[in-house]
Amino acid sequence: MARMVILGGAESGVGAAVLAKVKGYDVFLSDNGTIKDDYLKTLKEWDIPFEQGGHTESLVLNADEVVKSPGIPSSAPLVRKLTEQGTHIISEIEFAARYDSAKKVCITGSNGKTTTTSIIYYLLQNAGLNVGLGGNIGKSYAMQVATEKHDYYVLEISSFQLDNCYDFRPDIAVITNITPDHLDRYDHNLENYVRSKFRITQNLRPEDCFIFDSDDAITIEHLSKIVLQAQMLPFTQKGEVQQGAFLRDDRIVVRYQQSESEIYLRELALGGKHNIYNSMAAALAAKAAGIDNKIIRESLKSFQPVEHRLEPVLSVGGVLYINDSKATNVDAAWYALECQTKKVVWIVGGTDKGNDYSVLNDLVKEKVKAIVCLGVDNAKIHSAFEGIVGSDRICDTLSAEAAVKAAAGFASQGDVVLLSPCCASFDLFRNYEDRGEQFKEAVRRL
Repeated sequence: MARMVILGGAESGVGAAVLAKVKGYDVFLSDNGTIKDDYLKTLKEWDIPFEQGGHTESLVLNADEVVKSPGIPSSAPLVRKLTEQGTHIISEIEFAARYDSAKKVCITGSNGKTTTTSIIYYLLQNAGLNVGLGGNIGKSYAMQVATEKHDYYVLEISSFQLDNCYDFRPDIAVITNITPDHLDRYDHNLENYVRSKFRITQNLRPEDCFIFDSDDAITIEHLSKIVLQAQMLPFTQKGEVQQGAFLRDDRIVVRYQQSESEIYLRELALGGKHNIYNSMAAALAAKAAGIDNKIIRESLKSFQPVEHRLEPVLSVGGVLYINDSKATNVDAAWYALECQTKKVVWIVGGTDKGNDYSVLNDLVKEKVKAIVCLGVDNAKIHSAFEGIVGSDRICDTLSAEAAVKAAAGFASQGDVVLLSPCCASFDLFRNYEDRGEQFKEAVRRL
């Protein structure tokens, strides 16, 4: 019986542990921190041996194979020891795919991947397909493979998950875009991050589809260096393509094989330039999956925004509060600011990932009336924007409640208070969801 060790006891790790148990492995889960009660309950229900609060090396280093949770870097001491002794380390995605024959639509990218994933899942559901949602969103992919049966999976996959994928192959692969992000995990080398994202394409076959943003310079530059066997389906707002999606006047045109369909921009449920890209990518994925044009149009009209991504919360005193906590890099915040039509009080800050804020200067000059920093160390934000908004229009806070109160003080009727942090959340919050929930609760208490 092969020994499978799972490092990390959260959603992906526990799902992988259950799948390993179902498939007859001698499985052991080890977490350096505290495992949440719900996950502890699952481990006990499945009679899976585990430890928390530290790793017992003798129980980990004897593994035949290891599934590593994406939050654990390859530089972690125990991971290094496993690597040095030649132990094969894989991701939950790689492990689950070994036992899954379903069609897989897989989405990665720096920005827009959660929204694009959610739209594609909604489209496939509306078409009546038996579809699961997983990866970096929803329920663990491995848990679904272990306990459910789907004909399709729509999987959002992060670069960290792709790093330990080797044989994994999507039927439809999507890269929404690539901008500098998570460079602290990639030796501050953009090329390392780009190669990680493109691992989603490494096993594509001629019958598979690759959907990509042909307006994205980083994506196109990397494509010029590699050869892919898949059907290429670009989407663009800067011209016309023979196969793919593009803009014609005030509508999106989708061309796939011998079919052409259109949807008016005014009919899209989601506004903003970035959501045109997301809608194009989703429509192409749906066409490649065989979805009818009418269902695609109706679904793009009725889709509801993803929580924590440009999510309207409440209007208080004529001021609209928007939760964009998922905007954890500069490019995501750029899109959030770009689509605002009213003056903005911007809540920004957190754990900096090597951000270059200069690309936001023009938008801040045009749209931002005040800045509220929400983070432990805000020096880079002050340096970048104090000269634009003025020293009296920028302040520091250490909680969502304090940030919302400060923003309310700057805002006037007709303004927007936008939480779009540009940064990771881990200095003050458990994750971006926790940050968004605390923001929403603070707004409700105004």
